[in-house]
Amino acid sequence: MKTTLITGGNKGIGLELTKAFLARDYKVIVIARDFKDFAYADRVECIAYDLTNVEGIPALVESLGKIDILINNAGVMYSLSYDSYPQEKVNIMLKLNLEAPIKLIEACVKAGATRIVNNASIAGQIGHPDVWYGVSKAGLINATKSFAKIFEGSVVINAVAASPVETDMLETIPLARRETFLKTVVTGRFATPDEVAKAMLWLATESPEYINGTTIDVNNGSYMR
Repeated sequence: MKTTLITGGNKGIGLELTKAFLARDYKVIVIARDFKDFAYADRVECIAYDLTNVEGIPALVESLGKIDILINNAGVMYSLSYDSYPQEKVNIMLKLNLEAPIKLIEACVKAGATRIVNNASIAGQIGHPDVWYGVSKAGLINATKSFAKIFEGSVVINAVAASPVETDMLETIPLARRETFLKTVVTGRFATPDEVAKAMLWLATESPEYINGTTIDVNNGSYMR
C-alpha cells in the first residue's frame, strides 16, 4: 500500500484529495493544525502540527516512515494591502506558503517520495493585491521548477495554479474583487475544490513522467484584471 502525505488535508481542496486517495486505497497521512469536524479521522493518520514550525519538519517526516507521494496543499492568504502588512503576518505567510513546502519536499524525498504536487496559485503568475501572497506562490512555482532540475527525473514534481476556489479562503477576498473576477472567466463561476483536487490527483498518480517541473493552470480562462 502506498502512502500519501497531504498538508491541510482536513478541509477544502485538501479534503477532496484525502477522499480521493482513500478511494484508491492509499494510506493517507494528513498534517493540519487541528482536526475539528474532520469526518475521516478514523480512516487516516492525523498529525496535529503547525507548519510554521519549519525547523521541526525534518524530524516529523522522519517519524512517519516511508512516503510515496507528497501533496503540499496547506496555505494562507490575508488579503491585506502591502502598506499595512504586519511583519508577523509576512513571516507566517512565507513560512507556511513557501518555507514549509520546501522543507517537506526535502524531507519527503529522503523518505522515499517520487511524486510531489504543490498547490500554487494564479497569484504567483500574474501578481496579486496581497503582494506577499503572490510572492509566496511565485516562489513555490519557482521551487517546483528548480527541484525538477535538481532531482533529474528521479522525482516527478509539479504544481497547479488555480484561480479563486470555493473554500474558506474565498471569504478573505473582498466582495468587489470576487465580483470582478467572475466577469473574467468563461463559465462565470469559481472553481470547486474537487476540480482542483482532480488535477492534483492526476499529477500525483497518473500523469506521464515527462510532465515534470510544470505548473498547470486551473483558472477557466481567467486573466484576473
